[in-house]
Parts: sequence; structure tokens; C-alpha cells
Amino acid sequence: MNNLSAFEVSQSAPRTFKNWFSFLSIMVGVVVIVLACVSFIFNMQLLEIMNWISLHFGMTFSVLFSILLAISGYAILMVSKQQNIVYYFQIGIQAANGISTLALTFTLLGISLGIGALAEQSLTPENVNQLISVLTKQFSMAFMTTVIGLPSALIVRASLSIIVSKARLNETK
Repeated sequence: MNNLSAFEVSQSAPRTFKNWFSFLSIMVGVVVIVLACVSFIFNMQLLEIMNWISLHFGMTFSVLFSILLAISGYAILMVSKQQNIVYYFQIGIQAANGISTLALTFTLLGISLGIGALAEQSLTPENVNQLISVLTKQFSMAFMTTVIGLPSALIVRASLSIIVSKARLNETK
């Protein structure tokens, strides 16, 4: 490695940190605004919103989804700034694929947990309401992860493709 490339690497690190910090600031702002709007529209406190998210999606899905969505958002930002377009395009596409896989995995997990809960107990008139309640709770989580995950992955893929197409169009001009 010659001195020039070492210099270039050392100069790109602060720019990457600055880009990541800018993106993180924007993401925190967006999350705060979205939570404030949800709180206002549905007349819910922050703790109630978090409990609802935990109930309908589960904390594991929510955390993993948020991480993958943040990675996707950062990739979109970097592609839109036309920095390492191919590299960040691939990162964004792989994160979107991760979101799709996560959504479908949690769908199957929710269905499996619901069926497992049904199979563990005998069905009697006394416990049928309780079993149906457990079953619908698991199915609700299963389908909510798909309803949120698949469209989110689609939006990330579409955004990346449109931005890259625009960049290629600008190169040919």
C-alpha cells in the first residue's frame, strides 16, 4: 500500500463518519416526528405505542427490522450522494432482502407458535376461548410482520433502483 492510498483511506474515514452521523441525526428526527404524529392521531402515550409494537410485532422483529431499515436508509443516502454507488447499492439491496427474509421468517414463526400452542393442549369447551385467543395473537404477529416487512423491502429496492437509474442517466448526458 503506497502513501497516497493510505492518505486517501485516512481522509475518507472522517467523511464516512460525518455521513453516518448526519444520517443518524435525520433518522432520530424522523422517528421522533413519526412517534409524535402517532401519539397525536391515536391519543397514545409513548409507552402505550411501544407496548402495542411489542404486542403485534415482538421485540426481536422490531429491533432487527429497525437495524436493517437503518442500513437500507444509509445505503439510499450514500447512493443519492453518488458515493460508491455500486457498493452502497449492493448493501441496500442485501438489507432489503434481509427485511423480506425477516418478515417471512417471523410469519412462519408466528404460525408455528400458534399451531404449537394449539397442539400442546386438548381442546375442550372450557378452554376453547383461551386457545383461540393464543392462536389469534400468534397469527396476528405473523401477518403483521409480513404486512410491514414486505412493502418496506419493496420501497427500499425501488428507491435504490430509481436513484441508480437517475445517476446512470446523468452520466450519459
